[in-house]
Amino acid sequence: MTKYHDIYRAALAKWGEEAQYDQAVEECAELITALKHFKRDKVGRQQIVDELADVALMVGQLSYMLGEDTVERAIESKILKLKKLLAPDN
Repeated sequence: MTKYHDIYRAALAKWGEEAQYDQAVEECAELITALKHFKRDKVGRQQIVDELADVALMVGQLSYMLGEDTVERAIESKILKLKKLLAPDN
């Protein structure tokens, strides 16, 4: 159990799953916007860090909601694919 499970559970109890899915989409969109602005020197690194933190928290909540073991297995699979792509013979 991660240190954030209690807060994830409380957020789900207060706002429900559907709202958390919507919040995840919103946080991802805000990160995308901040990254586009960063490329044009309209925002600084701290804005990216703040938006990234919001997305990381939502990823944690989504992982909690969908099953952390399932998400971890998917991550391991993606890492293996990435390692193959990074291999010297590719």
